[in-house]
Amino acid sequence: MVTLPGGSEHQTQSAFVEWCVTQERRYPILQMAFAIPNGGARHVTVAAKLKAEGVKPGVPDWHLPVPMGKYAGLWIEFKYGDNKVTKSQDSYIWALRAQGHRVEVCYTVDSAISVTESYLNQKE
Repeated sequence: MVTLPGGSEHQTQSAFVEWCVTQERRYPILQMAFAIPNGGARHVTVAAKLKAEGVKPGVPDWHLPVPMGKYAGLWIEFKYGDNKVTKSQDSYIWALRAQGHRVEVCYTVDSAISVTESYLNQKE
C-alpha cells in the first residue's frame, strides 16, 4: 500500500506517477504515459496561452495512449476527498468511453495502481 503525507489531488497523482516510473522496467510501455495540464489556478496570461494551444476543460489528468485488450487507451481522472467530477469532466469521460477508451476516476494511489495494473495485465 502506498501512503501519502498530508493529502491532496496533486500528492495522489504525483505518488502514482512516481510508482509508474518505478514500474517502467516491469511495464516498459509506461514510458508512453503522460499528464495533461488541465485545471488548477493559473495567471490569466498562462491560461490564455494554454487555451490557444488546445487545452480543453474536462480532459482527464493522466493518459496511457496504448491500446490493450478491447480498449484504445487508459485515462485516469484524479480526485481527492469529497471532490466529484465536474460536468465537463463527466461529458469528456463518457465521450472517451464511447470511443473505446477505459476511463477511471481514482481517489487514491492504490486505486490508480490497481486500475493501471489491471489494464496492463488484461488478456486479449
